[in-house]
Amino acid sequence: MKSEEHIFTTEILQILKPEQAWYYLAIPKERNNSTVEFFISKNSSKTDAKNELEMILDKSVVLHEEEDSVIQKLLSKHYRKANQVNLETVQKVFNLKSTEFLKTLVSEAKNLGSSDIHIESYEEKCRVRLRIDGNLIERMIIDKNDYPALINMIKIQANLDISEKRLPQDGRIFFNDGTNKFDIRVSSLPTLYGEKIVLRLLSNDATNIDIYELGFQKHELEAYLEGIKKPHGIVLISGPTGSGKTTTLYATLKILNKEKTNVVTIEDPVEYTLKGINQVQVKESIGLTFASALRTFLRQDPDVIMLGEIRDGETAQMAIRAALTGHLVLSTIHTNSAWGTVSRLIDMGIPPFLLANTLNTTAAQRLVRLLCPDCKQEENFDSKLLPKHFSPPSVPKKHSVAKGCQYCYYTGYKGRKAIYEIIGLDSQLADQIKENKLKVDELLRSRQIRSLSDNAFDLFMKGESSLEEIYSLLSDEF
Repeated sequence: MKSEEHIFTTEILQILKPEQAWYYLAIPKERNNSTVEFFISKNSSKTDAKNELEMILDKSVVLHEEEDSVIQKLLSKHYRKANQVNLETVQKVFNLKSTEFLKTLVSEAKNLGSSDIHIESYEEKCRVRLRIDGNLIERMIIDKNDYPALINMIKIQANLDISEKRLPQDGRIFFNDGTNKFDIRVSSLPTLYGEKIVLRLLSNDATNIDIYELGFQKHELEAYLEGIKKPHGIVLISGPTGSGKTTTLYATLKILNKEKTNVVTIEDPVEYTLKGINQVQVKESIGLTFASALRTFLRQDPDVIMLGEIRDGETAQMAIRAALTGHLVLSTIHTNSAWGTVSRLIDMGIPPFLLANTLNTTAAQRLVRLLCPDCKQEENFDSKLLPKHFSPPSVPKKHSVAKGCQYCYYTGYKGRKAIYEIIGLDSQLADQIKENKLKVDELLRSRQIRSLSDNAFDLFMKGESSLEEIYSLLSDEF
């Protein structure tokens, strides 16, 4: 069977690390108790590769030659690599029983730009998946017998109770491999077939975040900056988990962080550090919640308060109180649109007249995957492909679609871009809130305020993203 037709399973692929596969220009084909078979490039030194692979794997090795272009394509698709390959990393093999396993796994995930590592158990197998550009990719399969030891290794490093397997636990690991230094948020969850662990890799430094590079349109950025220039009030950013809300908040704090300004934050978890601001980590187990911390903040003479998230009515009430007493409050909230934050806060028990007097700006954001510029292809476009109730201002004759190449690991996508929906409150919108008239679609359109779906469709029209990627956003309106 030719390599193009062969089905490569995760169990087979994890025989080699990415560095090893690229170094030898080889990809595992099959294995049994004593032998491993590989497809190998005609350009690779077969004798050296065979001898070294047999030494590394402690098994007999059989090599099947393939064209170099075919091997390069398979390697790009199945073995993402972030760094230059060298012999030192090639000779290291994933060993679950080694204390270095977790460090190796986390280093690889960080270098690949992964935000989360999922370690999970099922009836017949256990696996590790990495979240890259918003999508989960299976990295390896773990033997069921080795899984408990791996979970305990992680729990010990995160200062969790290894004897408690019935309740969820949260912890933290400070990671330092000599090159990378950052925090890892650890969450354990009891499931039917064992505990699942999710490791969130937290960026440790916000100094490189620039609000002008995030993806705001010029008029959107002007409207957003206008809201944070006010000395008091609330600025809210909405969106689902992983949409970049915290990054936008820290880009905002960089602008507000001045010697004459006292900035305090309460977060769960603290995802970035920024010199000059006072950051507090939520610890609900001892009563340090968003609401209780906010009460204390008001006695700390703050100018700017950043709340990681408004989760409940009590926190919302305290945020409104802080804004009314002359503070600028920044926070996030889970709603589908910028205007949806208004009804959400009213549902939490905030009187409409208080909300109208304190809300400066409400924003929504999403991260959209961009098509790989090296391989995207144009095709004729049929308007029937659009959602039935979406009425675009114009329809393209052609559109760009994902194909896949070595530069995007054959996914068809490369990188993500934030899109925004920014609504700055004025007297007319404030009156609508006071009167509890929340159907303001026409009013927002008359202000030429662009929705998430408008900005998503713009990316599609420019050929920067695909219809498949933005389809769900096209049905979202104000």
